[in-house]
Order: sequence, then C-alpha cells, then structure tokens
Amino acid sequence: MWRLACISLIGFSLSLPVAEHLYAAGEEVSPPLTFVRQFATAQDVNSGPEPLLTQAVNAIAGPPEDPQHPPLLLQRPLAVTTDSSHRLYVTDISGAAVHVFDYLRSKYSVLKGGGPMRSPVGVAADRQGNVYVSDSTLRTVLIFDSKGKFSRYLKRPRGEESYFDGPHGIAIDPASGHIYVCDSPRQMVIVLDRKGGLVTRIGVRSGGSDKGEFRNPTQAAISRDEIAVLDSGNTRVQILDLRGHFRREIKVAYIDNQSGLAMDDDKNIYVSDPELNHLQVFAPDGHMLYDFGETGTKPGQFDHISGLWVDSGHCLYIADTNNRRVEEFRIGSGGVPGC
Repeated sequence: MWRLACISLIGFSLSLPVAEHLYAAGEEVSPPLTFVRQFATAQDVNSGPEPLLTQAVNAIAGPPEDPQHPPLLLQRPLAVTTDSSHRLYVTDISGAAVHVFDYLRSKYSVLKGGGPMRSPVGVAADRQGNVYVSDSTLRTVLIFDSKGKFSRYLKRPRGEESYFDGPHGIAIDPASGHIYVCDSPRQMVIVLDRKGGLVTRIGVRSGGSDKGEFRNPTQAAISRDEIAVLDSGNTRVQILDLRGHFRREIKVAYIDNQSGLAMDDDKNIYVSDPELNHLQVFAPDGHMLYDFGETGTKPGQFDHISGLWVDSGHCLYIADTNNRRVEEFRIGSGGVPGC
C-alpha cells in the first residue's frame, strides 16, 4: 500500500509518499516508524533534526549545492551501533574506518589506533563504553575504550593467534559482558568473556541446517535472555538462549552477507533486505508485524539497506549503504526525548 506522510508547517503542507505494508491479524495498523534525522556529514551532529520543511524540500529537490554544504563522510556504511552515551558508531568498509557521531556533544570523530583497519564489518559496545570492531580481513576484533582510544585486539590470551577466520557481526550481553562474534567461514558463533577467554562455540565447524547449526552466520543481536543469529546460508533467523540452546527459528525470503539484524526490548526482530530495500519486522513468535521502505533517496527510502541497531528500545538506526548515510527512526507514535 501507499501512505501519504503529510508535513505541515506554518500553513505550508507537503505529502511524501512512503511505501509500507502493515499487518495485525490481517488488518492495517498505524505506521510504527517515524523518520527523525540522517547522519552523513560532520554537521549532522551540530544541531537537532532538520526542520520538517527543509527535510521535505531536500527530499524532492535534493540538498543545496553550494560551497558551504559539507561533503559526505561515509563511503560505504555497513554496520551501526550506539554506546551508553548514545554516540553513534558506523563501520565504513570502503573507507576502512569507524565514524563516530556524538550528537549530544556536537562532535564528529573517527576511531584510530591499533594499526590501519582493512575491512571493518561489525561493531558493538558494552556497558562500560568499550567499542568492539570486527575486521574480516585482519581476522580479529579491535577494542577501543570509552574515550575512543585503542586498547587491544581480541585474541587468545597467550600468543598472537586469532580466534577467528573471518569475524563479522558482534553482539554483547550487557549482563555478563560476554562477546558473541559471528565467524562466517567457521560456520560458528564464538563466545568470549571480557578478557578474551573462550566461553563456548555455537554451531559445528562444517556448518549445517539442524537446530543450533549455521551456514554463513553473519549477524547477531541480543535482547534480555535471548540471542538472534542471522543464519544467511539457511535463509533464517535462529533464536537461542545465551548458552546457545535452540529455541525457535524464523524463515526469511532473502538474506545476504550485508543484511542487517536487530532486536528491540520486546524481542521483536528486524531484518533488512538489501535487494528489495525494505525492512521486515517480526514478532517474537515469528509472525510478520510489518515491512517498511522502498528504493530511493528520500527519508524512509533506501539504496542497499544493510546494518540495523535499536537504541533504548525506541530509536532504530539503519545503514543506507549506497546513499552513504545512516537514517534514524522513532519506533512507535509517542514522542521520546533524544529520538
């Protein structure tokens, strides 16, 4: 269906078409996502969301082309997360960098240290503000402290050997501090403690399609006592307990290596489809709640939608890869400070 999102400002109104399909026991429900802002330039952290009129005009005519308009920083954003201070971290696989948008402090920076990154593909933050970045080419995870200073590599406690063949998505259990890393070539999720000690491995080395087995696991997300794993090769999301015991699965029509995955506080599951440029949202029991998005450059549209992250239960961040930006949405209809 097509919904006309009406924007009204001082007697001026404008309707922006947004493609949405909504489900609730076979009936249409209210739109659950509201566009808030985008992050693409250093100036995007210097003020609040653009006025609605400016958003509307830019959506149709494009941003102003003048020397004062800041250049885009992102080349190919892939994964996103926020820390406890609500700083936004974006991995840029083409730029070989992790961008930091600190909206509350009006500051932009880049994570540095530990040698040059090659292919940063995953990012996560713990309760202490430490940031973990997986680099699939370097075959390791880099750790930065809450001030953005490089701390160490996530390797075996003794020696220089890495735990990983090709680390991808990362999720961190806030209660235990355990780090869950999707190692796609090994067909496993590797679980480590805060010090880098091995806790367990989930899956089998050769891969498989049985419960608790994976073929090309690429993303993980945690909500309370459960972890969801994007099992790309089996076109499904598996939901496990935090010890790796299978609970249930959700079959998905299409997933690739750059599809994103997120869970909110209610354990709803978000999966992005880079080919069709839309987001699918599933209830914990697996039935579809809604899908959202379409191809384009306007707010709520995407060109190769990829990484996803839900912050504080009500802010959804989406890596809009080929549009070289991250879009932020509010989940639900209520006004929430900071989103």
